[in-house]
Amino acid sequence: MTNTFGAEAAALVAQMTITEKLDLVCGNGLWRTKGVPRLELPSLLMVDGSNGLRVVPDQISTDTQNTDLGAFLNAVETTDDPEKRDDNVLLGKSIPATCFPALSVLANSWDITLAHEIGTALAIECRAAGAQILLGPGINLRRSPLAGRGFEYFSEDPILTGEMAAGVIRGLQDNGVGASLKHFACNNSETERISMDSVVEPRALHEVYLLGFERAIAKSSPWTVMTSYNRLNGVQTAQNSWLLRDVLRGRWSYAGMIMSDWHGIQDLPAAISAGNDLDMPFNAARRRRLKDAVSVGNVPTRVLDEACIHIAALTLRIADAQRRLTVSRPNFVVHHDLARKAASRACVLLKNQNDILPLTPKSCTGLLVIGTGAVAPEIQGAGSAAVRPIRCDIPLECLKTIAPTDVPIQWEAGWSANGDDDALLHNAALAAARSAETVIVFASPPPCISGENADRPNLALCPSHDRLIAELTTFHSRVIVVLTHPDAVVLPWADNVQAILSAGYAGSGYGKAVADILFGHTNPSGKTSVTWPMRPEDCPAFLGYPGEQGKHFYREGIFVGYRFFDIRQIKPLFPFGHGLSYTSFTYDALQLTSTQEGASVRFTVSNTGTRAGREICQLYLRRSPAAANRALPHHPLRALKGFTSVSLEAGESRVVDIALNRRDLAYFDTVRDDWTVPTGTVSVDIGASSRDIRLSASLHIVGDAAPTRWLDLHTPPGQVLEISGVKKDLVAWLADVTGQSIVETETQLAPCTRSFLGIYDTLCWSFGLELDETRLTHILDDANRRSRAKKPAITAKHIHNDY
Repeated sequence: MTNTFGAEAAALVAQMTITEKLDLVCGNGLWRTKGVPRLELPSLLMVDGSNGLRVVPDQISTDTQNTDLGAFLNAVETTDDPEKRDDNVLLGKSIPATCFPALSVLANSWDITLAHEIGTALAIECRAAGAQILLGPGINLRRSPLAGRGFEYFSEDPILTGEMAAGVIRGLQDNGVGASLKHFACNNSETERISMDSVVEPRALHEVYLLGFERAIAKSSPWTVMTSYNRLNGVQTAQNSWLLRDVLRGRWSYAGMIMSDWHGIQDLPAAISAGNDLDMPFNAARRRRLKDAVSVGNVPTRVLDEACIHIAALTLRIADAQRRLTVSRPNFVVHHDLARKAASRACVLLKNQNDILPLTPKSCTGLLVIGTGAVAPEIQGAGSAAVRPIRCDIPLECLKTIAPTDVPIQWEAGWSANGDDDALLHNAALAAARSAETVIVFASPPPCISGENADRPNLALCPSHDRLIAELTTFHSRVIVVLTHPDAVVLPWADNVQAILSAGYAGSGYGKAVADILFGHTNPSGKTSVTWPMRPEDCPAFLGYPGEQGKHFYREGIFVGYRFFDIRQIKPLFPFGHGLSYTSFTYDALQLTSTQEGASVRFTVSNTGTRAGREICQLYLRRSPAAANRALPHHPLRALKGFTSVSLEAGESRVVDIALNRRDLAYFDTVRDDWTVPTGTVSVDIGASSRDIRLSASLHIVGDAAPTRWLDLHTPPGQVLEISGVKKDLVAWLADVTGQSIVETETQLAPCTRSFLGIYDTLCWSFGLELDETRLTHILDDANRRSRAKKPAITAKHIHNDY
């Protein structure tokens, strides 16, 4: 990513006083940058929200002291008290806006074009509100379904995450509003989020937790990146020079502006030095400490200037983009239709036994709807992402509108307004069900048990919901469950109901989308963006979540989500990428072709059903597990590398092409500290989900030389002597020390390969000498340098089909 406004920004910064520079990097109130009026550099306004705008006029001020704690906490409040859930409290008197599906739901569409459309709509609403930056999208991986902000993030997979995030970002920035890609990085729980240390091994960090950020940045160049609250391997992310300078600026060549999360900086001089450009919101104490550090030289002026240049360049970029665009009032009717479309694309039909759905006039002779969620839907999660919707579809009203005119629809609450048991309502619902042809239950977890600053206590629905559904299934054979939820939930009655439709937090178009799917006006096409466990204990992060004594060990390493379920051979409730349709699809004619970058994958998808539908085709790369007796890298059994969606009329077929590049074939080698393509045969799997593979073909790769481990005095001799060139150097040295011939030395050295002791102790014992440790260390270090000097490379001739 290059910043074309850097030179102009540098010229402006060169004219600034120290006071103006300090003001520029320290924010202004809760939601603005300071700007430099003398140089005609304006202030920037930022607003919350990835699924809609959260703009609070009372909190938008140019007053640098407008940072009261109450206003800040109100912005991130999560409450389970119904009396405190009024919009004016929960949403901080935010202006009305379109509420799109949460990112966790949008990801179920696997539709990058749809993500771009939503980004475009968000930009239009931002500009109408006078905002230049939207604080999103959030792309931390959904490592555990217990995470309180899981609904704000796309997926458990970094490829799906990065691609969908790039779509939203391009939509925003193509329309003059800067995105803030967050929270960088490993902010995967809400417990003690300002102090918890995410302890992540290097390979998992690069292959899983950073890859979504890297991919989104490469494909969309977000104008800002926001650091997270947590520590990462012992260092606060906003003060982590390795993360910000070595990885973000260095490896990824990111040239945009880096900002903190709100009050996420604990040591501002350290953060500025590490590469965090902007401290939000304004804090007088932090500014004073930075001023002192600059005045005594602890923060060099050039480092402060660098931060100022990034902020000034962003301001110039936004001003230029918005000058070239026409400001228009948002068409909220069009945006609401888009919210409906997104919800329709993203709802996932998890189960449809005996094709009970879609509902037909025959199945609707007596239709009973149960649940408070049908009349007071929970369309979004709590916290800073919450939107005050300008409009909201009510499911029960939409069902009555869509149903044939002669279909009677009865509603029963089933439980109290807050989800607690109510014996009278419970029994009334059961009694009504006995005379109903079909029962639809709107079920959910307890309201507002999770959100910003609050992880979920468990994965269960409201106990009253589970109990009622379980009782219904004892006597009724046509039970359909519609779920609203922040992330995966456990469903103890799943085998006994006939259909399950997952809506998640589907936004203001949720009611119409669900009604259209139930009655068949929309053919469902969403697929799960996370693996649903049968029980919490099956989750990869279960042991140790969410950390203790200030440390959160990511013990599962690279085996996150479906990778863990696959390698441990655990049956999920619903696998990653799963979703049903009212039509059927077949896959055939898989072909692999070498390309300059890697390989091209081609296959044909056909709609073999009776109605139009949309299929999400998923490409996975499968490797055999490493042999147990070899010190080789372990790989996921199967990893997503690409996907595409295809809309087909009944009977229509289409050829699909997905490209694999070098990085898709690589893993992160911790010895080389770089991405490496291993030589070997892999399987290219094409599936309708991670557990529904329709086509497979072998791909043989002649990649990079096998990586070597780091050699030192304690490395076993067998591993040292198998490294090319090391044996020759050792023999020459030992022959010189002992006075033996080369042949005699090689003969005496041969049995050493069987020793389990370190190379130094083994050689001393075998040759009966106290050898020079320094000389042996030099030999080993030379081998280490030679190994790292080999640049990984793969060309088209290294790849061929073998199937």
